[in-house]
Amino acid sequence: MARAKIQYICQNCGAASPRWQGRCEACGEWNTLVEESATGGIGGGPAKSAGGKRGRIVELQPLSGGSADAPRIPSGIAELDRVTGGGFVRGSALLVGGDPGIGKSTLLLQASAALAAQGQRVVYISGEEAVAQVRLRAERMGVANMPVALAAETSVEDILATLQAGPVPALVIIDSIQTLWTELAESAPGTVSQVRASAQAMIRYAKHSGATVVLVGHVTKDGQIAGPRVVEHMVDAVLYFEGEGGHHFRILRAVKNRFGATDEIGVFEMTGSGLREVPNPSELFLGERNAASPGAAVFAGMEGTRPVLVEIQALVSPSPLGTPRRAVVGWDSGRLAMVIAVLESHCGIKLGPNDVYLAVAGGLKIAEPAADLAVAAALVSSLSGIALPADCVYFGEISLSGAVRPVSQASQRLKEAQKLGFSRAVLPLVSIDKDASAVPGLQGIDQLAALVATIAASGTRPERRAVPDQAERRRSAVADEALDS
Repeated sequence: MARAKIQYICQNCGAASPRWQGRCEACGEWNTLVEESATGGIGGGPAKSAGGKRGRIVELQPLSGGSADAPRIPSGIAELDRVTGGGFVRGSALLVGGDPGIGKSTLLLQASAALAAQGQRVVYISGEEAVAQVRLRAERMGVANMPVALAAETSVEDILATLQAGPVPALVIIDSIQTLWTELAESAPGTVSQVRASAQAMIRYAKHSGATVVLVGHVTKDGQIAGPRVVEHMVDAVLYFEGEGGHHFRILRAVKNRFGATDEIGVFEMTGSGLREVPNPSELFLGERNAASPGAAVFAGMEGTRPVLVEIQALVSPSPLGTPRRAVVGWDSGRLAMVIAVLESHCGIKLGPNDVYLAVAGGLKIAEPAADLAVAAALVSSLSGIALPADCVYFGEISLSGAVRPVSQASQRLKEAQKLGFSRAVLPLVSIDKDASAVPGLQGIDQLAALVATIAASGTRPERRAVPDQAERRRSAVADEALDS
């Protein structure tokens, strides 16, 4: 009898090695290689056909052919439908990841109840909780009376047999893919081979039956979905449920979507009875904003097709250390360094000897280059002590030459700002088109130095304490010197 071939699989990246080693050569992680059998099965690829047997002929379908059923199933949750592109596509497979306790199971249980209320058959299979525990959560959320079929099972073969025994469900939720195991993979549950084999089996069921399958995935310490990356390639959509500790809202973001845009977000607020949709995220992010204060600028951004207004907060203070600190939350630290360099080189703003702290209020993560102008305004405001106008928004990309580059969808940003009571805006001069020119209070600039001059000329510094301490006197002197230069 031939000896079974053994290989060592990295549980972090899925790379294979013929022998054990302490450090994975692919991803660099330590003690992640686990011994697994290199056999076929669900995840091992097709076996060699005996006797040279030929495959069957597959019927080819025209591209223009229609489907008998509706291509999408609305979930009943508008924010979830926005991220998925209009609802669940029949026969698709989705992967949902997020930190422990962020609300993945709560969101999917609410979606299950909403679909079941529409008369759709929904099956919720939990590999981490007992049926009684899922019922307790449903009672707390007020959806215990919805006709959702529950099961607590981890065997892929038993799950498939159960699903095939009854009518085809509209939605199948597996919570989570790391708890499943199949007899065709000779390794422990949660390993790369088991996760890949179990995911492939559930995806194959979705394609053949027409049911939508949602897989919940664990995440690593870096925030990435645990297990092999091949699972993300196999599914049709990958969604991340994000949230910061101490904040009561959650953001659902699509990083892959074969049936819709990948830059859309859905915003939810965590309450005692579950997740509540936030149709206007700008009001949530700006709801706790106080009166105008130095170092705060409102950025008019875009998340997909949705305009979002968020506050950029900056704090510039003299550093007691030889190497000043640069701390960033919610933005790219490399881009902050670039904005600081442009301010110093082209505007004469001396930020080098100061500690610089930058944060996006509310915990939202921004990746849009259009936030450059708002960041620069917040930095100059904090250094000078001059508060920016409370009714003004900022957006624009800054180049290394100090020029302010245009950004897309300026009209939508301005309309959202007007809706929330903002009457002024500082934006790239080229972005003022015919539609935007009708908005009062616009200031178009083509150089970053114009923004610095505007801040220095407008507004006054707030009154300081009667007896300022030494650090405050030093900060005021540094700000005066930087602006005067």
